Amino acid sequence: MHPVMKVFEKIVDLQNVLFDARKQGKTIGLVPTMGALHEGHASLVKRSVSENDITVVSVFLNPTQFNDQGDLDRYPRTLDADCALLESVGADYVLAPSVKEMYPTPDTRQFEFPPVSTVMEGAKRPGHFNGVCQVVSRLFYIVRPDRAYFGEKDWQQIAVVKQLVKYIGVKVQIVECAIVRDADGLAKSSRNTLLAPDERAIAPRIYQALKESVDYAKTHTVSETHDHVVDEINAVDGLEVEYFEIVDGDTLLSIKNWEDAAYVVGCITVYCGKTPIRLIDHIRYN
Repeated sequence: MHPVMKVFEKIVDLQNVLFDARKQGKTIGLVPTMGALHEGHASLVKRSVSENDITVVSVFLNPTQFNDQGDLDRYPRTLDADCALLESVGADYVLAPSVKEMYPTPDTRQFEFPPVSTVMEGAKRPGHFNGVCQVVSRLFYIVRPDRAYFGEKDWQQIAVVKQLVKYIGVKVQIVECAIVRDADGLAKSSRNTLLAPDERAIAPRIYQALKESVDYAKTHTVSETHDHVVDEINAVDGLEVEYFEIVDGDTLLSIKNWEDAAYVVGCITVYCGKTPIRLIDHIRYN
C-alpha cells in the first residue's frame, strides 16, 4: 500500500519530514505548480514518482508572477480536486502554503537573465519571470530537491529556471517534460477551463497551424514561415496572435535564417475568445 499523501500548509512541517528523508539517503523530486491541475501536471508527477524516492508537489498560486491582477483573479483555484489527482498519481507530500506563509515579508529580489528572461513573455509580461524566479528559488531552498520537473509548454520558463539554478548555485537537475495535448492537439493548460465551448472549439487551430508550418518551413524562409502561421491563425474568427517568435532554442533570440541555430523553436501566444484567454504553445523546427 502506498502511504497516504500528506498536505502541509506550514513550510517548517514539510522541511522536518524532508530532513529525515534526506538523512536516510532518499532522493527528492519537486513538481512546482500553481494548482488547477490537469493531465499535464499528472504526467510530471508520475515521472518524478518513477525517478525519486519522494515526490513533493507545491500548489501555490504565486501572485508575484502575475502582472495583470484580472488574470490572477480569474485563475482557477481547485485545491481539493488537485489533491485528489495528486494522491491518485502517487505524490507523497503537497505544500499548499498561504501567500503570507510563502512571503512573510515582501520579496524584493530582482532576477534578470537577458536575453532569456527579457524577450517574448518577458517583454509582454513585465515582472513575470522575476516572480517565477522568486517563487522557484524559494521552493528550491525549502525542498532542496535532487530533481525538479517542468512542463515544456512553458518553454521559455524552463530556459529562465536553468539560468536561475546557475545563478543561485543550487544542486538540482531540471527535468523537462513533453507537452500533454488533448486528442485535438490543444496543449493542456489550466486556462483551458476558462474557455467557452465555442472558444474551446477553435483553440486547437493554434497547434494545427504550428504543426503544418513544419512542412511549410522546409521550402520557405523564416520570415515567410512566421507570416504564414500568423495569417493562418488570425484568419480564424476569435483568435488573435499576440506574438509568434522563431528563435534559437538555447538563447531564445530571434533568427533570420534556418541555419542560424542548431535548434529552432517557434513560440506563440494567442488570445482566444471574447474576454480573451491567453494561450501559449510552441513547436520545434529542424
